[in-house]
Amino acid sequence: MLRIAVTGKPGVGKSTVVARAVEKLDLKACGIRTAEILVNGKRQGFSIEDVSTGRKGVLSHVRCSGPKLGKYHVNLADLDGIGAEAIKKSLDCDLIVIDEVGPMELKSENFILAVENALDSDRPILAVLHRSSEHSLAQRIREEFTVLTVDEDNRDDLPERIAEMFG
Repeated sequence: MLRIAVTGKPGVGKSTVVARAVEKLDLKACGIRTAEILVNGKRQGFSIEDVSTGRKGVLSHVRCSGPKLGKYHVNLADLDGIGAEAIKKSLDCDLIVIDEVGPMELKSENFILAVENALDSDRPILAVLHRSSEHSLAQRIREEFTVLTVDEDNRDDLPERIAEMFG
């Protein structure tokens, strides 16, 4: 079973690489994706989406309540209700997508448990991994997955390379 994690510096295109790789695959993908919430070109937070249902919520925002991380507050209600639930339901899919395992997501015990259950399954996984997280779950992913670092030079070619690996 193939498991790939992409990592790299903030804003380099990790989520885009994963999304483009999934588009190239003829597999039923389930799990989560995140995206920036921009207002007048400035990042105000991040959204979270269930890949299989399209249900969206707010992962974090400068103006919400929840655990604070930098200038953002993590919205545990949507992280648990959309994020953790999407990963729990993804165990019967061809490919589990987890964008991202990072400091915001790791504020939720439900999210951590859902990802651990996915890792304990026999499902292929494509994940985005925060580059410097020391959390035990991030360390486990580094040990068990093929980890690819996204940079400005390879980000356009990586989706095809990843798709070939899963193909």
